[in-house]
Amino acid sequence: MPKAKGKSRRQKFSYNVNRKRLYRSARRRARPRIECAHVRHAWDPAKSVAQNLADMGLAEDPNKAVPIARKALLSTQAAEGDDGSDGQEKGKKTVIKPYVLNEMEYEASLPEKKSNTLSRDLIDYVRYMIQNHGENYKEMARDEKNYYQDTPKQIKRKINVYKNFYPEEYKAFIASLKQEKMDVQ
Repeated sequence: MPKAKGKSRRQKFSYNVNRKRLYRSARRRARPRIECAHVRHAWDPAKSVAQNLADMGLAEDPNKAVPIARKALLSTQAAEGDDGSDGQEKGKKTVIKPYVLNEMEYEASLPEKKSNTLSRDLIDYVRYMIQNHGENYKEMARDEKNYYQDTPKQIKRKINVYKNFYPEEYKAFIASLKQEKMDVQ
């Protein structure tokens, strides 16, 4: 098969490219980005990964940090003697940067924020249905604003989702509906 016409051209050296900057940017892109801000700010590029993590009080290898207790290991340690204090001092390492561990623990102790919300269209739809039909789901299913032709059970499920996501707003809405009915009568 014949080759494409412009593909066999020899490569020419480009003098306009800054090779030093190109090399640096390639190295930076190749280096992984540490997601945790606390660890990233405390990281010392001159040290190894193991030394950096040990300085922060973090474990490099979780299997070594929390070993799996085996019966054979337990029996051999008991047979060696009661000098467990010497072994603990050898295993312990001093934490040079304890603030990283403290910040991570504080961040982990914060309650998780609810990021799930409902769309404005769904909220308006549910409010309209409750306002016009109350708890009659069959009537809601026959309503002209039921564009997606939801079944009564689907509408009930949507209303329950709205109740769970916005309980205070739902209670206030129901209270305002009761107040409107009182004013009409």
